[in-house]
Amino acid sequence: MKLSRIKPFNWFKREQPSAGELLPRRGEGTEPLARMHREMDRMFEDFFGGRWPDWSAQSSDLVLRPNVDIAESKKAYRISVEVPGVEENELELSVDGDTLIISGEKRQEHEEDEEGFHRIERRYGSFRRVLSLPDDADVDGIKANFRNGVLKIKVPRRESSQGAARSIKIG
Repeated sequence: MKLSRIKPFNWFKREQPSAGELLPRRGEGTEPLARMHREMDRMFEDFFGGRWPDWSAQSSDLVLRPNVDIAESKKAYRISVEVPGVEENELELSVDGDTLIISGEKRQEHEEDEEGFHRIERRYGSFRRVLSLPDDADVDGIKANFRNGVLKIKVPRRESSQGAARSIKIG
């Protein structure tokens, strides 16, 4: 059995891990279950060639890493990116060869004032998601719209001659 046939396309192969993901978090280096979890993650990464989400990340780490959903049909790929609190003019979508780059800046401010206690929380920062497009993606036909904090991207598919039988004339 050829394992490459069941291996899903890796949309995230060009996305670089953030610097914080390269080092173990404080306190988890000696826990046996945490070590086993990291080793299993590495094993799956080696097999599938992709990165699995780090569920142990702090909530501030997740704010600047929008969730991406990818669906495919016979005619198009549909990509949804959750970016609540981000304005449309703070988003940038670009294509470089067969790479789709989604970037932007998030600004969030929360202020509380209760009985002599005053607190302001701000989260600022930029984010960037890099998606590798499959061979049959039509980069010239990509369309996007933004509504209610969700960026929806439609990537049409080209007719793929790969794997289709055809006759070759000799001479």
